[in-house]
Amino acid sequence: MPELPEVETTRRGIAPRLTGNRIEQLIVRDRRLRWPIPTDIELHLAGATIEAVERRAKYLLLRTSNGAAIAHLGMSGSMRFVPPDQAPGRHDHFDICMAPGDILRFNDPRRFGCLLWTSGEPAAHPLLAQLGPEPLSDDFDGTYLYRTSRGRRVAIKQFIMNAHIVVGVGNIYASESLFRAGIRPTRAAGRVSLARYERLAEKIRDVLAESIRFGGTTLRDFYNGAGKPGYFRHELRVYGRSDEPCTECGEPLRQITQGQRSTYYCSRCQT
Repeated sequence: MPELPEVETTRRGIAPRLTGNRIEQLIVRDRRLRWPIPTDIELHLAGATIEAVERRAKYLLLRTSNGAAIAHLGMSGSMRFVPPDQAPGRHDHFDICMAPGDILRFNDPRRFGCLLWTSGEPAAHPLLAQLGPEPLSDDFDGTYLYRTSRGRRVAIKQFIMNAHIVVGVGNIYASESLFRAGIRPTRAAGRVSLARYERLAEKIRDVLAESIRFGGTTLRDFYNGAGKPGYFRHELRVYGRSDEPCTECGEPLRQITQGQRSTYYCSRCQT
Protein backbone atom coordinates (compact mmCIF):
# COMPACT_ATOMS: atom_id res chain seq x y z
CA MET A 1 0.00 0.00 0.00
CA PRO A 2 1.39 3.45 -0.87
CA GLU A 3 2.40 5.18 2.37
CA LEU A 4 3.63 8.69 3.14
CA PRO A 5 6.89 8.50 1.12
CA GLU A 6 5.11 7.09 -1.93
CA VAL A 7 2.35 9.70 -1.77
CA GLU A 8 4.88 12.49 -1.23
CA THR A 9 6.90 11.18 -4.17
CA THR A 10 3.75 11.25 -6.29
CA ARG A 11 2.95 14.79 -5.12
CA ARG A 12 6.41 16.05 -6.01
CA GLY A 13 6.20 14.38 -9.39
CA ILE A 14 2.84 15.79 -10.47
CA ALA A 15 2.85 19.21 -8.77
CA PRO A 16 5.09 21.07 -11.26
CA ARG A 17 2.83 20.19 -14.20
CA LEU A 18 -0.40 20.95 -12.33
CA THR A 19 0.23 24.03 -10.21
CA GLY A 20 -0.90 27.24 -11.88
CA ASN A 21 -2.58 25.44 -14.77
CA ARG A 22 -6.25 25.17 -15.61
CA ILE A 23 -8.25 21.96 -15.68
CA GLU A 24 -10.04 21.63 -18.99
CA GLN A 25 -11.99 18.51 -18.15
CA LEU A 26 -12.35 15.67 -15.66
CA ILE A 27 -13.21 12.38 -17.35
CA VAL A 28 -14.64 9.79 -14.96
CA ARG A 29 -14.98 6.25 -16.31
CA ASP A 30 -15.86 4.42 -13.13
CA ARG A 31 -17.21 6.10 -9.99
CA ARG A 32 -17.11 2.87 -7.97
CA LEU A 33 -14.01 3.48 -5.91
CA ARG A 34 -13.73 3.11 -2.12
CA TRP A 35 -16.30 5.88 -1.91
CA PRO A 36 -18.27 6.79 -5.04
CA ILE A 37 -16.82 9.72 -6.95
CA PRO A 38 -19.34 12.58 -6.49
CA THR A 39 -21.56 13.13 -9.50
CA ASP A 40 -20.98 16.90 -9.45
CA ILE A 41 -17.19 16.89 -9.11
CA GLU A 42 -16.73 17.46 -12.86
CA LEU A 43 -18.60 20.77 -12.49
CA HIS A 44 -16.31 21.88 -9.66
CA LEU A 45 -13.08 20.99 -11.45
CA ALA A 46 -13.77 21.90 -15.08
CA GLY A 47 -12.30 25.34 -15.71
CA ALA A 48 -10.68 25.58 -12.27
CA THR A 49 -7.04 26.53 -11.84
CA ILE A 50 -4.95 24.38 -9.51
CA GLU A 51 -3.35 26.73 -6.99
CA ALA A 52 -1.40 24.11 -5.06
CA VAL A 53 -0.83 20.36 -4.83
CA GLU A 54 -0.48 19.35 -1.19
CA ARG A 55 -0.36 16.21 0.91
CA ARG A 56 -2.02 15.45 4.24
CA ALA A 57 -1.12 12.00 5.56
CA LYS A 58 -1.72 9.70 2.57
CA TYR A 59 -4.18 12.06 0.86
CA LEU A 60 -3.35 14.32 -2.07
CA LEU A 61 -5.04 17.72 -2.09
CA LEU A 62 -5.58 19.59 -5.34
CA ARG A 63 -6.47 23.10 -4.18
CA THR A 64 -8.43 25.46 -6.40
CA SER A 65 -10.00 28.87 -5.75
CA ASN A 66 -13.38 27.32 -4.90
CA GLY A 67 -12.36 24.20 -2.98
CA ALA A 68 -10.17 21.15 -3.17
CA ALA A 69 -10.19 17.66 -4.65
CA ILE A 70 -9.11 14.99 -2.16
CA ALA A 71 -7.46 11.94 -3.71
CA HIS A 72 -6.14 8.72 -2.21
CA LEU A 73 -4.10 6.04 -3.98
CA GLY A 74 -5.69 3.19 -2.03
CA MET A 75 -3.80 -0.11 -1.94
CA SER A 76 -2.53 -0.25 -5.49
CA GLY A 77 -3.36 3.06 -7.14
CA SER A 78 -1.10 5.41 -9.06
CA MET A 79 -1.31 8.79 -10.73
CA ARG A 80 0.87 9.40 -13.76
CA PHE A 81 0.94 11.61 -16.82
CA VAL A 82 0.15 9.86 -20.09
CA PRO A 83 0.27 10.99 -23.73
CA PRO A 84 -3.03 12.52 -24.95
CA ASP A 85 -3.48 9.72 -27.49
CA GLN A 86 -2.90 6.85 -25.05
CA ALA A 87 -6.06 4.77 -24.78
CA PRO A 88 -7.29 4.10 -21.23
CA GLY A 89 -6.89 0.63 -19.80
CA ARG A 90 -9.31 -1.48 -17.81
CA HIS A 91 -8.32 0.02 -14.45
CA ASP A 92 -7.87 3.65 -15.54
CA HIS A 93 -10.77 5.19 -13.64
CA PHE A 94 -10.40 8.91 -14.28
CA ASP A 95 -8.34 11.49 -16.18
CA ILE A 96 -7.59 15.06 -15.15
CA CYS A 97 -7.09 16.87 -18.45
CA MET A 98 -5.06 20.06 -18.17
CA ALA A 99 -5.09 23.09 -20.48
CA PRO A 100 -1.50 22.54 -21.74
CA GLY A 101 -2.57 19.11 -23.00
CA ASP A 102 -1.25 17.11 -20.06
CA ILE A 103 -3.37 14.19 -18.90
CA LEU A 104 -3.03 12.94 -15.34
CA ARG A 105 -4.47 9.42 -15.24
CA PHE A 106 -5.53 7.49 -12.14
CA ASN A 107 -5.08 3.71 -12.27
CA ASP A 108 -6.33 1.50 -9.45
CA PRO A 109 -6.82 -2.25 -10.03
CA ARG A 110 -8.34 -2.84 -6.58
CA ARG A 111 -10.49 0.32 -6.51
CA PHE A 112 -9.58 1.24 -2.92
CA GLY A 113 -8.58 4.77 -3.91
CA CYS A 114 -10.84 7.79 -3.93
CA LEU A 115 -11.56 11.17 -5.48
CA LEU A 116 -13.72 13.47 -3.37
CA TRP A 117 -14.51 17.17 -3.24
CA THR A 118 -14.75 19.74 -0.46
CA SER A 119 -15.65 23.40 -0.80
CA GLY A 120 -14.32 24.10 2.70
CA GLU A 121 -10.93 23.77 4.33
CA PRO A 122 -9.66 20.23 3.63
CA ALA A 123 -8.29 19.89 7.20
CA ALA A 124 -11.89 19.99 8.46
CA HIS A 125 -13.05 17.18 6.17
CA PRO A 126 -14.18 14.09 8.13
CA LEU A 127 -11.39 11.98 6.58
CA LEU A 128 -8.70 14.42 7.74
CA ALA A 129 -10.04 16.13 10.85
CA GLN A 130 -8.98 13.47 13.39
CA LEU A 131 -5.54 12.68 11.99
CA GLY A 132 -2.38 12.99 14.08
CA PRO A 133 0.58 15.25 13.28
CA GLU A 134 2.83 14.89 10.27
CA PRO A 135 6.01 13.02 11.25
CA LEU A 136 8.21 15.45 9.31
CA SER A 137 6.67 18.51 10.96
CA ASP A 138 7.67 20.47 14.06
CA ASP A 139 4.56 19.12 15.84
CA PHE A 140 6.10 15.66 16.03
CA ASP A 141 8.88 14.74 18.43
CA GLY A 142 9.80 12.30 21.19
CA THR A 143 8.11 14.35 23.88
CA TYR A 144 4.81 14.18 22.00
CA LEU A 145 5.09 10.39 21.59
CA TYR A 146 6.05 9.92 25.24
CA ARG A 147 3.16 12.06 26.50
CA THR A 148 0.62 10.41 24.19
CA SER A 149 1.75 6.87 25.05
CA ARG A 150 1.38 7.04 28.82
CA GLY A 151 -0.86 4.28 30.16
CA ARG A 152 -1.15 2.53 26.80
CA ARG A 153 -0.63 -1.22 26.70
CA VAL A 154 -0.75 -1.55 22.92
CA ALA A 155 2.48 -2.70 21.28
CA ILE A 156 4.64 0.19 20.19
CA LYS A 157 4.62 -0.83 16.54
CA GLN A 158 0.84 -0.62 16.41
CA PHE A 159 0.98 2.60 18.43
CA ILE A 160 3.12 4.43 15.86
CA MET A 161 1.07 2.99 12.99
CA ASN A 162 -2.10 4.56 14.41
CA ALA A 163 -2.93 7.53 12.17
CA HIS A 164 -4.64 9.26 15.10
CA ILE A 165 -1.24 9.28 16.85
CA VAL A 166 0.98 10.12 13.87
CA VAL A 167 0.25 9.84 10.16
CA GLY A 168 2.18 8.02 7.48
CA VAL A 169 4.16 5.45 9.48
CA GLY A 170 3.07 2.37 7.55
CA ASN A 171 4.06 -1.23 8.15
CA ILE A 172 7.39 -1.11 6.32
CA TYR A 173 8.49 2.15 7.89
CA ALA A 174 7.40 1.15 11.40
CA SER A 175 9.58 -1.98 11.29
CA GLU A 176 12.53 -0.06 9.87
CA SER A 177 12.25 2.82 12.36
CA LEU A 178 11.97 0.54 15.38
CA PHE A 179 15.03 -1.41 14.23
CA ARG A 180 17.12 1.73 13.87
CA ALA A 181 15.91 2.94 17.28
CA GLY A 182 16.71 -0.42 18.90
CA ILE A 183 13.17 -0.92 20.24
CA ARG A 184 11.45 -4.30 20.09
CA PRO A 185 8.12 -3.95 18.22
CA THR A 186 6.17 -5.92 20.84
CA ARG A 187 7.12 -3.66 23.76
CA ALA A 188 4.13 -1.87 25.33
CA ALA A 189 3.99 1.75 24.19
CA GLY A 190 3.46 2.95 27.76
CA ARG A 191 6.68 1.27 28.92
CA VAL A 192 9.04 3.13 26.59
CA SER A 193 11.11 5.90 28.13
CA LEU A 194 11.30 9.51 26.98
CA ALA A 195 14.90 9.06 25.83
CA ARG A 196 13.96 6.09 23.65
CA TYR A 197 10.97 7.96 22.22
CA GLU A 198 13.26 10.85 21.31
CA ARG A 199 15.46 8.43 19.41
CA LEU A 200 12.46 6.76 17.79
CA ALA A 201 11.02 10.08 16.59
CA GLU A 202 14.40 10.90 15.07
CA LYS A 203 14.59 7.53 13.31
CA ILE A 204 11.04 7.79 12.00
CA ARG A 205 11.94 11.12 10.40
CA ASP A 206 15.20 9.71 9.04
CA VAL A 207 13.57 6.62 7.50
CA LEU A 208 10.74 8.57 5.88
CA ALA A 209 13.05 11.27 4.54
CA GLU A 210 15.43 8.65 3.17
CA SER A 211 12.60 6.78 1.48
CA ILE A 212 11.38 9.99 -0.13
CA ARG A 213 14.88 10.60 -1.49
CA PHE A 214 14.79 7.12 -3.06
CA GLY A 215 11.32 7.71 -4.53
CA GLY A 216 9.46 5.48 -2.05
CA THR A 217 9.35 1.71 -1.76
CA THR A 218 8.10 -0.49 -4.57
CA LEU A 219 7.46 -4.08 -3.52
CA ARG A 220 4.71 -4.79 -6.02
CA ASP A 221 2.40 -2.07 -7.31
CA PHE A 222 3.70 1.43 -6.61
CA TYR A 223 4.89 3.65 -9.48
CA ASN A 224 5.34 7.41 -9.32
CA GLY A 225 3.97 10.12 -11.60
CA ALA A 226 6.64 9.34 -14.20
CA GLY A 227 5.84 5.62 -14.13
CA LYS A 228 9.03 4.71 -12.24
CA PRO A 229 9.28 2.45 -9.16
CA GLY A 230 10.67 3.51 -5.78
CA TYR A 231 14.12 2.23 -4.84
CA PHE A 232 14.08 2.38 -1.04
CA ARG A 233 13.46 -1.38 -0.98
CA HIS A 234 17.19 -1.79 -1.59
CA GLU A 235 17.86 0.05 1.69
CA LEU A 236 15.53 -2.03 3.89
CA ARG A 237 17.40 -3.46 6.86
CA VAL A 238 14.75 -5.75 8.35
CA TYR A 239 11.50 -5.68 6.39
CA GLY A 240 11.08 -8.78 4.23
CA ARG A 241 14.39 -10.24 5.47
CA SER A 242 13.16 -13.00 7.80
CA ASP A 243 15.95 -15.47 8.75
CA GLU A 244 18.59 -13.36 7.01
CA PRO A 245 21.47 -12.03 9.14
CA CYS A 246 21.02 -8.72 10.95
CA THR A 247 23.10 -5.99 9.33
CA GLU A 248 24.34 -4.94 12.77
CA CYS A 249 25.01 -8.16 14.71
CA GLY A 250 24.54 -11.07 12.30
CA GLU A 251 21.70 -12.65 14.30
CA PRO A 252 18.96 -14.17 12.07
CA LEU A 253 16.08 -11.72 11.79
CA ARG A 254 12.68 -12.78 13.03
CA GLN A 255 9.19 -12.42 11.61
CA ILE A 256 5.97 -12.29 13.63
CA THR A 257 2.42 -11.13 12.99
CA GLN A 258 0.97 -8.08 14.72
CA GLY A 259 -2.49 -6.84 13.90
CA GLN A 260 -2.57 -9.12 10.83
CA ARG A 261 0.59 -7.45 9.49
CA SER A 262 4.08 -8.93 9.22
CA THR A 263 6.67 -7.52 11.59
CA TYR A 264 10.43 -7.99 11.20
CA TYR A 265 13.00 -7.37 13.92
CA CYS A 266 16.31 -8.42 15.48
CA SER A 267 15.95 -10.14 18.86
CA ARG A 268 19.46 -9.07 19.85
CA CYS A 269 19.57 -5.43 18.71
CA GLN A 270 15.99 -4.54 19.69
CA THR A 271 14.99 -4.70 23.34
